[in-house]
Amino acid sequence: ARQLRGAFQGLIADQVQLGSESYEIDVRLAETDRDSLQYLDDFMLVLPDGEETPLRSVVTWKTERGWARVGRFNRMRAVTLYGDVDTRFINTNELMGLLRKTYLPEFSRKYPDINLTIAGELEETGRARNSMLVALAMGMIGIFVLLSFQFRTYTEPLIVMIAIPFSLIGVVWGHVLMGVPISMPSLLGFIALAGIVVNDSILLVIFLKNARTTSTTLYDAAAAASRDRFRAVLLTSSTTIAGLLPILFERSLQAQILKPLVISTTFGLMASTVLVLVGLPCMYMILGDLGWIESYGKLEARLDDTPDSGGGKEHA
Repeated sequence: ARQLRGAFQGLIADQVQLGSESYEIDVRLAETDRDSLQYLDDFMLVLPDGEETPLRSVVTWKTERGWARVGRFNRMRAVTLYGDVDTRFINTNELMGLLRKTYLPEFSRKYPDINLTIAGELEETGRARNSMLVALAMGMIGIFVLLSFQFRTYTEPLIVMIAIPFSLIGVVWGHVLMGVPISMPSLLGFIALAGIVVNDSILLVIFLKNARTTSTTLYDAAAAASRDRFRAVLLTSSTTIAGLLPILFERSLQAQILKPLVISTTFGLMASTVLVLVGLPCMYMILGDLGWIESYGKLEARLDDTPDSGGGKEHA
């Protein structure tokens, strides 16, 4: 071992003092005699009696990958494996799902003492997804509270907010038609879409409530509100979609990052437009049939029976 170290790594043979400087004399094989593993096979060892013998006649070895360092995490030995995913064949979520399904169960049975933790892009994606879901829930609660103060009821805000989850239909179909997998920017687009689709729903419900004052039935009020708001909702959605189309068909690398977000917004807005004009009035009528929304005739009769301060009756 000392001979190998001296030949290939070098040994300090002497130390020379020249004035105020001290120099160490390092002795080793020439660079050309130690730059290949072949020289290790041909290395000659000097025996105690002065004879020489080839290294391979007294030593057996095998070639394998060694440890560059010993890493620890939480006082435990740790090994980190890195890898890149070729998105032309599979994305990260599909790959990790396949790994958990096919490989990890057998790995856990074979090596029960090894703890496996998946980090990197998947961990960051999960953390970001949870953060966005919390933000979406807080936004939904805030919208519900504000609409409850506006409409002074708890059922009509639900009618307005029903457009948010149903717009997810357009988000999913948009990614399917464009051949783009749903990713983190897609979820960001859906969260942004939630604030857009609520605007048309609020105005339609307000128009529907106003139409109840002049219509004889809830059906007539719903039809009138949808007819009155048809042009405004269609123009609002059309202009927004037209403004996003250039980004949707842009082929530059920078646009590819934004494309999932634009797909969610564009196709989700298409689905929500149909939902607001058709589905929302139907939902309002369903709640009216269930008795959760008081009809205008009952409201007028109740107000007629309410005495005013002068002893008369108040008329709605």
